[in-house]
Amino acid sequence: MKFITIVLLAWVIHHTQASGQGIYTSKNVRITLYSSAPIEDIKAATNTGVSVYNASTGELAYSVAIPSFQFEKSLMQEHFNSDYMESDKFPKATFKGKIQEQVDVSKDGAYAVTVTGDLTVHGMTQKRSIPGTITVKNGVISMTSEFMVKCADHHITIPSIVFHNIAESIKMNVSAIYLPSNIKTK
Repeated sequence: MKFITIVLLAWVIHHTQASGQGIYTSKNVRITLYSSAPIEDIKAATNTGVSVYNASTGELAYSVAIPSFQFEKSLMQEHFNSDYMESDKFPKATFKGKIQEQVDVSKDGAYAVTVTGDLTVHGMTQKRSIPGTITVKNGVISMTSEFMVKCADHHITIPSIVFHNIAESIKMNVSAIYLPSNIKTK
């Protein structure tokens, strides 16, 4: 995971054009997925996602290791990794984008935002605009988002024998708390 954090930091720093409010990192991003289907709901979560946020430019990057998702049933986890996500070939999912609104992280408040960028899942990249909320309270920055991911958009094949078990779209929830990074911008 340290390698992924370093890559994300390098990407954000490389794209930084101005200094000011700074770079923030989150090393324990919580990501949950939920699939509602007629026969059985599928739920999984991980607390091992990483993220970098450049408050000066609005750039934002996330990465999560696919095998880190934990399911209630071990068989679901096995099928998720081997049959659907093929995590041996596509071990991570990433998002790299930019927040469209100006957010003053020096002032407490809740800010509705839209992040536009590239979501890469299962080796397929899709342009996305994802809604979220940035909350600043007593100098602590947190971000939350809920959005849908269509399996077909990322070439995740659902065999017809189990199409009643898995929804065509998966609900994702992301939650991160950011700390100031000691990395200096240009």
